[in-house]
Amino acid sequence: MSDIAILKEMIQESAKVPLVEDSYGKKKVTLREPDLPNCFVTIHGMPNDDQVIIIKADAFTSPEAIFSGSKGECKRADFVIIADTGKKKVILCIEMKAKATTSPEWKIIQQLKGAQCFVAYCQKIGKEFWSAKQFLDAYVYRFVTIRNINIHKKPTRESITDNHDCPENMLKISSPHYLQFNLLIGGR
Repeated sequence: MSDIAILKEMIQESAKVPLVEDSYGKKKVTLREPDLPNCFVTIHGMPNDDQVIIIKADAFTSPEAIFSGSKGECKRADFVIIADTGKKKVILCIEMKAKATTSPEWKIIQQLKGAQCFVAYCQKIGKEFWSAKQFLDAYVYRFVTIRNINIHKKPTRESITDNHDCPENMLKISSPHYLQFNLLIGGR
């Protein structure tokens, strides 16, 4: 069983975001902030359904009953996209912000780290309960914040590189217009 198949079995349907087809028969996903109905982005060029899972990471109940939260350990980013395209195995943690000034960068870093911890928890569950000893081991992380979502869209001309592999070096996208999956994960 593939890692993606295990995740699809592990994660509740209510915590998944489905892919849809665009007018050209290509896959895309629309990520929405539940509290802000006009706050959404669409990512085009997504892998096939059996190669990817999109998880609403903040649907995972905050562990405030256990942790004090003093270091931000109870926070999570909005979405996690886990994909195995055959060429790349990637875990993409995404935090969305309606405006540029909604949160200081250190809080966004905490949210991205929380999403990484959520994936580490899923990884341990897969190894222990699905007996998949190398579950998610070969995947690389990418961290992205998308800001100014409610602002007039303009072409996304960000300098996209492979160095957004830790929360502190997150890829920052502002006023997104047409996001491509391959560019978010550092591919061409």
